Amino acid sequence: MKTKITVEATIAAPIEKIWQHWTNPEHIINWNFASDDWCAPAAVNDLSVGGKFSFRMEARDGSMGFDLDGIYTVVKTNEIIEYNLEDGRNVKVLFVKNGDKVDVIETFEAEDTNPIELQKTGWQSILNSYKNYVEKN
Repeated sequence: MKTKITVEATIAAPIEKIWQHWTNPEHIINWNFASDDWCAPAAVNDLSVGGKFSFRMEARDGSMGFDLDGIYTVVKTNEIIEYNLEDGRNVKVLFVKNGDKVDVIETFEAEDTNPIELQKTGWQSILNSYKNYVEKN
């Protein structure tokens, strides 16, 4: 059984905006990276059950990069997204209204290459990047 890791953020924005910024490629490229020395130059997203996505992440200096690819298994607008990554790991993202804010709670199965804490820190950094983008745009 794979270790599950959860990261979360509370975002001060309407649920509709939060959903659009999470799912629309024109927004994804502006936040889907863990630090300012990385970028997300491309995003393709078929947000439907059985639909595929591919998000490119790379170092701004071109020294490294990778594609995050997967297939959606559950999509309920403004509520939940679940998907399987290309390597077989499962991810669930919950969007929970919390007064005039929304809690975004992301749970993913850890991979075997990197330490758990490093994975949690990386995913939390991306979620923090998302939160900052949504609240400023």
